[in-house]
Formats: sequence, C-alpha cells, structure tokens
Amino acid sequence: MELDQLIKGCIKQNRKAQEELYHRYKKVLFVLCLKYCSNEAEAEDNLHNAFIDIFTNIRNFNHKGSFEGWIKRITINKAIDSYKRHFQLVPIKDDFTQEIQVDEGEIDFSLDSILQLIQELPNQYRLVFCLYELDDYSHQEIAEMLSISENTSKSNLHRAKVILKEKIKAQNAFHHYTIRHGKK
Repeated sequence: MELDQLIKGCIKQNRKAQEELYHRYKKVLFVLCLKYCSNEAEAEDNLHNAFIDIFTNIRNFNHKGSFEGWIKRITINKAIDSYKRHFQLVPIKDDFTQEIQVDEGEIDFSLDSILQLIQELPNQYRLVFCLYELDDYSHQEIAEMLSISENTSKSNLHRAKVILKEKIKAQNAFHHYTIRHGKK
C-alpha cells in the first residue's frame, strides 16, 4: 500500500492500515527509542506510546515535510516526556564548549556496541548527546525541549563526549588485550 493510502486508512482507524504502518516503521523508530532510553524494555514502552500518539494524531500530519520526520519527532518527544516524568533535570553551571575528538583508529567495534555505550550514559547526558549529535538539534532547541539553559546543554554534551571517549578507549584496549592474549 502507498504511504498516502496508509495515512488515509489510519485516519479512518482502519486496523489493517495501522498494522501495516506499524510494521513499516517499527524498526526505525525502535532504534530511535534505543538512543534515548537506557534499556530495551524502556525503548519498547516508548515505541508503544509513540505509536499511540502517531495513530491518535495522524490526522494532524499536514504533508509539509516527510512523514518519517513527523513520526520521528513524535517518538523523540515521547521519549523526552517519559524522561521528564521520571527524572528531575538538574542544571549544571559549567560552560564546556571544548570538542572531544576520538581518533577513528581507536574505534574497533560495531554500531550496536556504540549504541550500548550511549545507553550507559547518565540520562541527561544521553538525551543531550543524542539530540545534538545524532538528531541535529541545536543547543537552543535542546534547552527548550529539556527546560535547561543552553550552557547546561553544552556542558552535558561535553561531559557525554568525555565519558564516551573513555568508554571507547577502555573497551578498545580490552578488545586488543584479549586478541593479543588469545582470549575471547
């Protein structure tokens, strides 16, 4: 079924259209949820809640941009709303703007491994990192979304990068050690 037909079917609450739309986008949105959640169960909950919002509000999609962009925005907002309900955002006064670089030669593992490291970040750092680095939001937009200052957004991004760099170095060193010593 074409996307326009699926959208029209979902507006009419046609279960078959909803099911097809779900199966078409569930993998993309689940990966998006994983970026913002600390584990798979939380990501599944956010995915479920995002689809409820998508089906509830699909008649508001105005066709002025991509549908996938629209549903991704809903999914990100749902993850952020869930985070705000469960955790208090604490502003940090530091203003770190120095960029952290990781030498590409240091990275020697899969995208799944990197995603796991991102999920291990403290919640506020993970949100800012994903919004800024993976989904191209500005610090101003992040500050508005999370009700924090731009400087706090910058500081959280910096701290997330420092933590990720250290985790990447540690995992890569462990990986090289096990290969050299024949352990796996």
